[in-house]
Amino acid sequence: MHLEEFRDHCLGKPGVTEEFPFDTNTLVFKVMGKMFALTGVDNFLSVNLKCDPEFAVELREKYESVTPGYHMNKKHWITVQIDHSVSDIELITWIDNSYQLVVQSLNRKLKSELKEMI
Repeated sequence: MHLEEFRDHCLGKPGVTEEFPFDTNTLVFKVMGKMFALTGVDNFLSVNLKCDPEFAVELREKYESVTPGYHMNKKHWITVQIDHSVSDIELITWIDNSYQLVVQSLNRKLKSELKEMI
């Protein structure tokens, strides 16, 4: 997967914005203001994704390229190295899961606003 494919997939979801809240290299994707994915734009070597804690353990055991979230809550985030050991289809599924986890955690007002966007 290339950065533009990653970016297009994230931005194709309802309620998603992209920002640079930390620095000029770290691209962050948010749904209704809540972060669900981030990556570096200067070198697209890895992505951080929100992940169910039990599923995160499974992924880390199965893939060397999946580690606890770099600079994130290690229980709820994973870092996936973009080294082609994980298929694009799997990565897209994990991006979608990250998005859904954040959507599920939104309060009623934000969920309602998001629903209006669909």
